[in-house]
Amino acid sequence: MLTRNDRTALTLTCPACSRATPQRFLYIKNGCDIFQCRDCGLGRTEASSFDPLAYYDDGYFSGRQSDGYADYRGAEPVLRREFARTVEFIRRRKPQGCLLEIGCAYGFFLDEARRAGFEVSGIEPAEAAAAHAGDLGLNVVCGLLSEATLKSLGTLDVIVLLDVIEHLPDPQEALALCADHLRPDGIIVLTTGDFGSLAARSTGAHWRLMTPPQHLWFFNRDSIASLAHSVGLRVESSDHPWKFVPLSLIAFQAGRLLGRMIAASPTGNRFAIPVNLFDAMRVVLSKAPPRPDTSLP
Repeated sequence: MLTRNDRTALTLTCPACSRATPQRFLYIKNGCDIFQCRDCGLGRTEASSFDPLAYYDDGYFSGRQSDGYADYRGAEPVLRREFARTVEFIRRRKPQGCLLEIGCAYGFFLDEARRAGFEVSGIEPAEAAAAHAGDLGLNVVCGLLSEATLKSLGTLDVIVLLDVIEHLPDPQEALALCADHLRPDGIIVLTTGDFGSLAARSTGAHWRLMTPPQHLWFFNRDSIASLAHSVGLRVESSDHPWKFVPLSLIAFQAGRLLGRMIAASPTGNRFAIPVNLFDAMRVVLSKAPPRPDTSLP
């Protein structure tokens, strides 16, 4: 943790701005210092010792970590219903092709995309989750996003990151890799929290998505657009969609905010309610057209 003097005069490289920028200290959450870029508004967690491979294990999906899921596998029917809606959203923009999901968990979204006609593959760091996806007959690589893995999967029409980019140690490098392996007319669909939303600004350190160290970055519309631009991408659309959320997950997250661990129940896993706090955004990115050559002959 930094000293008071360090916090007030901190300059760090901002992945969205692609340069060193002054950082504003916001608060301490879960023992982590939270800063915000004064130029683009990107929030960040200072957690240099965070190890994603150690954190995202089976317990993350089964209620044994307060910042994870109550019972991901138990809520499969509800999750598939929501994922099917996301697949339909994608199909309106890209009806078919090769689709990669980064952070695909147990493969429920990929399976829905496969049913809709996509040729699918995934990347997932949690061994048990990746193994379950493999049992569904899905092509899933267990590990972290890398150039070697993307090269092995070929050129892609759609890349999906559902509530993933905020977990990645280097979001600029990750998006650059995705852009390099995306077809010229391909799209990237990502969801993440909206740090510029009323909910985030009014609740501060108590915002429901302020969960460091698992959430390392906190994007607003400007910072996600700047990040995309830095790697040759542009924002095609952004919105705050409604989402069907399992009752078990709502209870689990409410318990976390109250300092309690509430176990998932079969009833809570089976039922969902539509939720929209307008603090989670869905963004569609595409490759920016090449700049015209204005040099004189």
